[in-house]
Amino acid sequence: MVRRVTRDWKERLVFEPGRLIVGNAGVLLSGVVRIKPGAVHPFVIVDAAMNDLIRPALYDAWHQIDGVRPTGDRWIANVVGPVCESGDTFATARVMDRMVEGDLLVFRTAGAYAAAMSSTYNSRPLTPEVLVNGDRWCVVRPRVDVIDICPADQPRG
Repeated sequence: MVRRVTRDWKERLVFEPGRLIVGNAGVLLSGVVRIKPGAVHPFVIVDAAMNDLIRPALYDAWHQIDGVRPTGDRWIANVVGPVCESGDTFATARVMDRMVEGDLLVFRTAGAYAAAMSSTYNSRPLTPEVLVNGDRWCVVRPRVDVIDICPADQPRG
């Protein structure tokens, strides 16, 4: 439709896919490290942190959090990362799949935000990026370890 309407224009049109497409095209996969009792709701401590998905820390952005293999059992929990900062909180009092240590969970609509906005804050390595198509997958950005960011033999100043 755009090509038909603009075919006589002398301009070049460029489109950005936008958050609606890119955001929904990616997820952040994380493992449950520990379940810690809380005063009101338990804390689900995951191996992802605010450096991997910063939006909840910056402005309390909502990302649906689901178990990779849900049992149907639900609970109310807080989901936090291991960085030990008050901003390292993904969800507070969230109704979600009940998790146990070792479970995998997924942060939905992270495609436009997780890797693109990630950092090595607190010396945490960047997460790898994996492209999935049906039952096929490929690592498109391997994990960058902290030692690769600033090797020991590199001068510091």
